[in-house]
Amino acid sequence: MSDWYKKMSFYQIWIRSFADGNGDGIGDLQGVYEKLEYIKKLGVDGIWFSPIYPSPNADFGYDISDYRNIHPDYGTLEDFKRVLEKAHKLGLKVIMDLVVNHTSDEHPWFLESRKGKDNPYSDYYIWRDNPNNWDSLFEGNAWEYDEVRGQYYLHIFAKKQPDLNMDNPAVRAEVEGILKFWLDMGVDGFREDVINFISKKEGLPNGVPFLPAVNGMMHYKDGPHIYEYNQQFRKVCQQYDCFQIGEGPMTTLQSALKYLTGPGKSLDMMFSFDHMMADCMYTEYMHRPFSLIKFKKAISKWQYGLAGRAWNALYLENHDHPRIISRYGSEIFWKESGKMLAAAYLFLQGTPFVYQGQEIGMTNIRLGRIEHYEDVSTKTNFHRYHVKDSMARRLARIHVSSRDSARTPMQWSGKPHAGFTAPDATPWFYVNRNYTTCNVEDEEKDPYSILRFYRRCLSLRRHSKTLIFGEYREHFPKDPLLFVYERVMQTGKGSTRYLVICSFSAAPALLRCPKHLQGRRGQLVLDNYERAEMKPFATTIEEGEMLRPYEVRVYRFKV
Repeated sequence: MSDWYKKMSFYQIWIRSFADGNGDGIGDLQGVYEKLEYIKKLGVDGIWFSPIYPSPNADFGYDISDYRNIHPDYGTLEDFKRVLEKAHKLGLKVIMDLVVNHTSDEHPWFLESRKGKDNPYSDYYIWRDNPNNWDSLFEGNAWEYDEVRGQYYLHIFAKKQPDLNMDNPAVRAEVEGILKFWLDMGVDGFREDVINFISKKEGLPNGVPFLPAVNGMMHYKDGPHIYEYNQQFRKVCQQYDCFQIGEGPMTTLQSALKYLTGPGKSLDMMFSFDHMMADCMYTEYMHRPFSLIKFKKAISKWQYGLAGRAWNALYLENHDHPRIISRYGSEIFWKESGKMLAAAYLFLQGTPFVYQGQEIGMTNIRLGRIEHYEDVSTKTNFHRYHVKDSMARRLARIHVSSRDSARTPMQWSGKPHAGFTAPDATPWFYVNRNYTTCNVEDEEKDPYSILRFYRRCLSLRRHSKTLIFGEYREHFPKDPLLFVYERVMQTGKGSTRYLVICSFSAAPALLRCPKHLQGRRGQLVLDNYERAEMKPFATTIEEGEMLRPYEVRVYRFKV
């Protein structure tokens, strides 16, 4: 299989909130079709669709009731084929979400399975008379009693997301059929949801409680047959020129390497979560302030650990995490920190993923009541943790942690409903009130906008072998304010180097430069203040200079 994905960058679409093409208040494939030129202009090379299959939406698409169709809210298979054809004409690859750890409890397989032990679908799911002590990640205990069958079924996530029994060969054959269905249609690959959870330890032993929600995880993360099952699916994909990227919650570097290298290789890339722990992914019950040192340590661990062995997947936002400016940047220095965060990760070694709205600097939404939120895990966590605190404090945790902040409607303009849907329609979810100042239409007109900056970053990466394939070198790892790294590529005449200097400080910070580049003349090719970001110029780096709040500078050197 070719490695075309290494040179690419992707744009993630969470379709319900992307663009409403038919005016019913819900994003759809017609809306995507109309915005494909916008995506292409951003400078990415492909699209990742979060689930667009039929679903009761208990977890907004990650509870699938039909793997071979499109949710009626979003359109039809013919609409999808139309989007796929246009995307390919524009030179955009299209990858789908593969969610096979679980289905919806409204999937025909589950409806048959719950009828009893004497039908072909009986063992498609994991049933027990006496459940173990595992917790689910979304809704309390991991077992739910089904009165029809008279047994408990396992759900690692929400109650309406029963886990498939991947030990059943018939279930694995179903997965092979799903892969072939979409690949034959022309899709280019898959993002595989919680793919390291699909094999459970024999006997399903009790977990050792040490943290709410993850009790039992040691018995279903990287389970006993995980590589065998993933290799079975890999063989299907190898019949096509497609690629596979896995989502691996709590995956360690060493664990990821087993998926990405050697005879057991079953994935091309793996989304890791380490850098998302720089504050705390589980903010609902354990909030910590952002630590740049922890962030850099996680980034560098994966950059160095995969170098020459596998390929990194780069991201700061997706459908599962709050908005990054609100987490690691500053809403006060909104434009500056939004641009700085873009450069901080887009120039690392790996394939970048940009989440819808990230490219214009969308921020967290703050709703006044828990009833206004939609996400199942947000509601569960609100009612489960810190229940003795004041309502204001409990809601404050939700404001910084809820996945719903990534799912507010895309802000296309300053018009009603942010241009997401028709003026006389009602959006399915609340629009962030800052849409009048943070939107695509206005940022298209501003040469110094976050949107324009993302385009410059992606263009710079696309046209530089050094920024794609060059060696990563971090400097000043213990500096609490600056993230400084190089990308280096050796040539016959010397080396090409890019130096990326990112300030994570709201106050002026002292510029630091590696000794071997001090006093050398290079080009300042990117800057997030209006001074120089539009036109590169030759300069030297002098220590002692002060960086402005959240300033980023990217220098290019020929050494």
